[in-house]
This record gives sequence, C-alpha cells and structure tokens, in this order.
Amino acid sequence: MEGEVKKRWQPQIRAKAKKKAATTGGLVVSTRARFGFTAAAGTTDDARIRDVTQALPPEYADQLFSAGEQGAGEDQLRQIAADGLARMYFRANNSRAHGLGVEFTDVERLDIEL
Repeated sequence: MEGEVKKRWQPQIRAKAKKKAATTGGLVVSTRARFGFTAAAGTTDDARIRDVTQALPPEYADQLFSAGEQGAGEDQLRQIAADGLARMYFRANNSRAHGLGVEFTDVERLDIEL
C-alpha cells in the first residue's frame, strides 16, 4: 500500500514544485566550477575555480525543465544554468558589467534546489 501511495503522490508533488519554480519561485543553483570572462579589450579576467550559490528567476527554471523534457543534453542544460548565473551573479541582474561574457567549464559540482 505504501509503495502505491508513493508512486502516485511523488509525481504530483514534483509537478507542483516544478510549476511553482517555473512560474513564481525560481530555483537556487549551487556550483563549484571554473568561470572565465570576456569583455571589452583589457578587461578579461583569467578563468578560475569559484564556489557560487545563486537564486535564479523562474524563467531559468522553466527553460531547464522544458529543455530537460525535450531531451536536452548535459551541455545544453549546463549552458542554461551558466546563462542564469552570468545574468544574476556576475552582471547583478544585468544592472552592471554589460557585455560581460561568462565561460562556465570544468564543473566539479552542480546542485539545483527548488
């Protein structure tokens, strides 16, 4: 009986959490990876390993879930997370460092929390 309840309950709970993340709540990405930057001449920073934990808005949760459901590969999913981290962490929600390109490589750890 317990197994049947879990089998029916868990998908509903997951679907509700995904919907909330994709529409209002967003998600939190925590990673340890190599980040490098490209920008205007003379302002490039050498890549280095960083620990970053950052909340991302719902649109990135939606992109990640949609891409995952469509069979996106690891590289595509990582790029979506990288785009979100670039916008929110490195460019402060695009309020500074306009034109800063962020490279996200050598991922040691990547955790996503709803």
